[in-house]
Amino acid sequence: MTTSTQQALTGAGTGATAPVPAPVGVGETLVLDVDEVGGRVERTELPGGLRVLTETMPGVLSATVGIWVGVGSRDETDAVAGSSHFLEHLLFKGTSSRSALEIATAMDAVGGEMNAFTAKEHTCYYANVLASDLPLAVTLLGDLVTDALNTAADLESERTVVLEEIAMRDDEPSDLVHDLFAETLFGGTALGRSVLGTVESIEGLTRDDVDGWYRRRYTVPSIVVTAAGRVEHQQVLDLVTAAFGDRLSGPGRPAPLRRGEEGGSTSPARPAGLIRRRTEQTHVLLGSVGLGRLDERRYAAAVLETAVGGGMSSRLFQEIREKRGLVYSVGSSLSHYAGTGSFSVYAGCSPKRVPEVLRLVREELARVAADGLTAEEVARGRGQLKGGLVLGLEDTGSRMSRLGKSELSHGEYLPVREVLARLDGVDEGQVRAVAADLLTRDTCLAVVGPYRESELDRL
Repeated sequence: MTTSTQQALTGAGTGATAPVPAPVGVGETLVLDVDEVGGRVERTELPGGLRVLTETMPGVLSATVGIWVGVGSRDETDAVAGSSHFLEHLLFKGTSSRSALEIATAMDAVGGEMNAFTAKEHTCYYANVLASDLPLAVTLLGDLVTDALNTAADLESERTVVLEEIAMRDDEPSDLVHDLFAETLFGGTALGRSVLGTVESIEGLTRDDVDGWYRRRYTVPSIVVTAAGRVEHQQVLDLVTAAFGDRLSGPGRPAPLRRGEEGGSTSPARPAGLIRRRTEQTHVLLGSVGLGRLDERRYAAAVLETAVGGGMSSRLFQEIREKRGLVYSVGSSLSHYAGTGSFSVYAGCSPKRVPEVLRLVREELARVAADGLTAEEVARGRGQLKGGLVLGLEDTGSRMSRLGKSELSHGEYLPVREVLARLDGVDEGQVRAVAADLLTRDTCLAVVGPYRESELDRL
């Protein structure tokens, strides 16, 4: 099972069920789950629309807290492409009460880790600490998100850092091909652009652009705070209330769930994309438009993807690597966004083997589209997904992340046992139906390697 498919399943349910309603009154706590070992999942909506979710894990000594903001690269225009990611960097440069060094020193002094990441539809700032240091973690993260200075001097120094990150991506063809695939699949839309932006867009960003993005988009209704580990819900509420202060006021309600437009185009923006590089390997991604994250067929699609290219027993791995030894790495992936998604197959091999590898991939996908999977493959796919899901939630960070994605991306929380039950409910007929749709859609091809445009037609 690929990481992206596993992450999709750690969120909540499908369009088949309605989102869990907010508590009856602002400030009231809703218990979403109590498991057999004493863990609790609780949710409270604070004044102003800020949401707080916690998961108690009695058997650990640590805690992970995250502040999620419902904004990412999908919200940007071409003119400010990369501003969400740029801002993520900039927030660590200092606040009105702490310098960048003081922030880093405070976290290092307790052996904690503080970091952040930007995705296409959200941004997350998080810290992993001993449970006793949770107050420090909430205070520091709250300060970053609510009181960043975003000075012109800091912007200039961090601009160089972001440009170096883009250069590092460009020097790693196995990463670069994924951004090229998104551009080829989704074209000039926001989903087709890299989260990093471009050299041109980053060089053109001004302090007003980035700070204005911060002031407009980092608002309380768009923010979710999640914590998991040895935590108590009321303690987290008290810490968050202190960290956000007078921002928690007024009649504001949480921002509506991002839904996108289900049932949109299933055709790629263009058939192929190429970045010519003098590399020993050619890196290819072949894929199509996939399913939105609220599509009720998502669980069947996950079982399909796992059996096709999600592990060492998958069809693609066995056929292309084990039987023929044509590649070191081959596998498939599902990505889900609001209203759309992608299915793709990645392979890295010597340039001369690319035509044969792509032929084998297409033939295998066509067989599955026509015939579906065997009962044994469906059962194995279900088992692999279930095991990967549970094992992937063994640490506080993954639990914290699941809470954030459930709230921001799905608008509901599903207990793990419910997700496992839904996977158990996937049968051969459901997999055959989603394969007949997903694997017969028009495909596009992204290539990074020593090829020319004139050679794409034969691929």
